[in-house]
Amino acid sequence: MEIEVDILEFKVPLENNKTIFIWDIQPIFSEAYIYEYLWKVFSAFGALYLLKVCPNAKVAEPGFYAMVKFYSSVHASNAQKSIDRKCLFQSSPVKVRLSSKQNLAFYSSKPLSLSKCLDLANHYLGFGGWSTHIITFKDLSKCVDAGCQQETVEGVLLKYGCITELSFPHHGVSCRGVGVAEDVLDDDLDPEERVRKRGTLMKRAKDNGVMNAFEKVLLLVLGNGKVAIEIKTDPDEVLPEENSEGVIQVNDISWKQFERASDEDAEDDFPWDLTEHFPQ
Repeated sequence: MEIEVDILEFKVPLENNKTIFIWDIQPIFSEAYIYEYLWKVFSAFGALYLLKVCPNAKVAEPGFYAMVKFYSSVHASNAQKSIDRKCLFQSSPVKVRLSSKQNLAFYSSKPLSLSKCLDLANHYLGFGGWSTHIITFKDLSKCVDAGCQQETVEGVLLKYGCITELSFPHHGVSCRGVGVAEDVLDDDLDPEERVRKRGTLMKRAKDNGVMNAFEKVLLLVLGNGKVAIEIKTDPDEVLPEENSEGVIQVNDISWKQFERASDEDAEDDFPWDLTEHFPQ
């Protein structure tokens, strides 16, 4: 007996078969009400990355349209088939279709923000299904090998690096991630603000390390509802062993690749273009 397996990655889902559009939404309720109702309906099919509700263009009839982005193509397909032509909260049926856009290849896949990683992990594994801890933490501000300069035109450059371990105790697997954060301290900052900014950078480095670890995780969602975990390995990656004494490997590269968009900007980075030809 074959069991269906859906493979989910901790990346922004861009595939057409994970996106559905809803239109013919009547303007009888507020945008906020429609959002809450649609989130409740569609999240019952699986974890959602994104839901957006927008008013129709001025040239069209009054009303709304919406986009729902799933992590799973199976969940998106099930939702489309189940909700299409249903009335939901109004007297007339809504139309639900999978995305037909063909230009998503122009957008490279991006890692999830930290809040999205935690939401996805908690949805499938539960709040006790995973844990993180810091392996090593280092101040890279004065590291010449990393191409850093202690003094800049604007002030003092601060840079921190962190290696974190992400563990899944119920599955017996773990992986590690590297995170780096940097910023410039203005010379005129008062001591309290300097301490606050250092603390913020240290937290960002740790959070980036957790996100980097999640990028290596594959969730294998089985048709019977069970979840297995696989870890993607990179043969070129070099991380310190457990008994290393606070050592973090620093290469002569730009650490900007480890910087992540803030959670507030994560959804804005998603291409929000509805210039599609919807089937009638």
